[in-house]
Amino acid sequence: MTSAPTILATCKQTRFHLLDDNPSAEIDVEGLGITVTSSSPGSTDDGSKTKAKGKSKAKAQGRELISDGHLRLKAGIHYGLLGRNGTGKSTLLRAMAEKLIPGIPHATRITILQQTDGEYTAGGTDGLSMDKGVLESIRNEAARTADFLSKSFESEDPLQPVQAIRKIRHQHAQKKLFLAQKNASLKSGARGLQARKDLKAAESNLESSFALLDQDQENIDADAVQSDTQAAVEMLQAVQSQLEDMKLADTEKEARRILLGLGFKEDALEKKVSTLSGGWRMRCMLASVLIQNPDIMILDEPTNFLDLLGVVWLENYLQQFSESSQTTIILVSHDRDFVNSVCEEIVVLRDQKLNYFKGNLAAYEQNFEEQKLYWGRMKEAQERQISHLEASIRENMKIGKKTGDENKLRQAKSRQKKVDDRMGLQVSANGGRFKLNRDLVGYHLTARAEIEVPQDEKGATMSLPDATELRFPGPLVSLEGITFQYKKNDRVILDDVNLVMHIGDRVGIMGLNGSGKSTLVRVLTGSNIPSKGKVITHPRLKVGYYGQHSVEELQERGKNEPSLTALGLLMAEVEGTLNEGALRGLLSSMGLAGRIASDVPVNKLSGGQLVRLALARIVWNAPQLLILDEITTHLDFHTVTALATALSSFNGAILLVSHDRFLVRSKRDMEHKLDEEFEGLEEEEADESTTRRRSVYVLKAGKMSEQQNGVEQFEKSLVKRVQKMLQ
Repeated sequence: MTSAPTILATCKQTRFHLLDDNPSAEIDVEGLGITVTSSSPGSTDDGSKTKAKGKSKAKAQGRELISDGHLRLKAGIHYGLLGRNGTGKSTLLRAMAEKLIPGIPHATRITILQQTDGEYTAGGTDGLSMDKGVLESIRNEAARTADFLSKSFESEDPLQPVQAIRKIRHQHAQKKLFLAQKNASLKSGARGLQARKDLKAAESNLESSFALLDQDQENIDADAVQSDTQAAVEMLQAVQSQLEDMKLADTEKEARRILLGLGFKEDALEKKVSTLSGGWRMRCMLASVLIQNPDIMILDEPTNFLDLLGVVWLENYLQQFSESSQTTIILVSHDRDFVNSVCEEIVVLRDQKLNYFKGNLAAYEQNFEEQKLYWGRMKEAQERQISHLEASIRENMKIGKKTGDENKLRQAKSRQKKVDDRMGLQVSANGGRFKLNRDLVGYHLTARAEIEVPQDEKGATMSLPDATELRFPGPLVSLEGITFQYKKNDRVILDDVNLVMHIGDRVGIMGLNGSGKSTLVRVLTGSNIPSKGKVITHPRLKVGYYGQHSVEELQERGKNEPSLTALGLLMAEVEGTLNEGALRGLLSSMGLAGRIASDVPVNKLSGGQLVRLALARIVWNAPQLLILDEITTHLDFHTVTALATALSSFNGAILLVSHDRFLVRSKRDMEHKLDEEFEGLEEEEADESTTRRRSVYVLKAGKMSEQQNGVEQFEKSLVKRVQKMLQ
């Protein structure tokens, strides 16, 4: 039987870390290693004892994600964590939140919002109370404990307070056991002996608390009832006193402000959490994390399911948060503009190492390009120098051997030594001139390190097939005076909407949740029939439609057909129109190459891979119009960039519904920059068939209006609203 994956975290200081009762928002852990194992670290297949321990054993059993890394976080700094899918970002964040890394003090308060298998979880908040109202569920641990104990005393059953205090004690015993296990694994010698004694005591304490919790109510004697009831009273008084010091009224006011900022309406604050959809539950979890004021806050893709107003509000809230709090924030997001606005430093997880950069994302990318240019030129210059030296060595050797000239041979030998040992880095770590006797550290080193040119991330590529040519010109789709309402007396969703799209056009649709964006898409695709107006399409039009729930549909199909692969799915859908080789080529161009396409079941693919598969499903027949509705939800940062590049080179028309400002902006602005490099642009623009219109529209109250200044115009209007909300 295969056990669940286990995270094994180690570091250089493992043996010397003590239980630390002082919380800290600063972390400095050297020699960090994180491995995901398929079984418990202590188990072996054959039961034999080996000398392999710790890191070497972990490597044999599982997959190493970080090796000899340096985790360094400063108090109050907002970090953006970058790294491709599969590099270990989520595992690192989980190891931090669960304090599996030995160098993180146990008393440090860490909260986390994390996405796993499409579902969000909030750690460090004891989860959401599903049977409570939205506002009531967004409370800290002390408030929940007080509420739990208070309700036990309101019950007519005198044993309810007893069960409540025993449940709380059992939870405390579980936490103490975790700390004792961790402490025992870190210490050796006399301290290790004491730690193991403490571990046995913690295990015994947990067994006792479990026995009391599981005890039949009929067997609880009067003395135990009186003792536990008194303990519950004392704990309730202590927690209520703590809440008074925390100013509970202010906390509830802040919770209300956060929920309203994240998009909740006033009348929705009393709804039970259990009645909410996944997206709104995610907002509740985000609010429960924001309200905690921890030492370290981890936010993994917090903008998913937020509209642009919510994203802008969260941006501004976190910016204000940095001015009033010393909380350290670690942020993972595919939203480039969001990372740019919130993060002060960048952490890059790549090649099993953590690299740091002071500055936001834009500064990091500019620096990366400058470093590529700088080291690339240095390497090219050195290669020319080496080529010249090698030519002179060959010439001197030839002349020396022919004439017996020892000077020529010595000169050739000296130059060969220079090529072998003196080429490579010409600058020291401090930026000065490299000196062998000072900068070549280590007796085993005899030559300088080679010049390494920073390389772009591999694998984050995507390309789309060209659109099928139309036999005769004309608009692809035309909406004329479209009005839509589900029932006659219902509110109008779309009100006199007009839109014309030609081949090559780029149109971005933005708007807040509930503004009618998805309804407009369904009208365009023919799923909804307009109440008034006409939808006219080109007779030969082929549409590729990516819906908001495309990934969820694939996940559901993967569950129902466990053996279904990406290649098998496409072969069934194309019905022989394309052969296996063509489909493999298509999937490869989407980033699903080789065995991933043919051997990995759909239900085992990541969210980003499912997006690529969903795209392949809609472009295999080379459509002229792509309609993409919130396509970035499951993508990582690098894949969004690759998607933007792929869409920019697509020769068909694109209608993009998204709150990702970078992606919408790239469709409007990127190709203007590219067009400026072409000669004869004016002549091309005179030809109607090659004209590309780039427009951004905003839907509000059923009306669709074009934004003359694109995304920035809409964003500025939202910033004004947010500033009023945050006052």
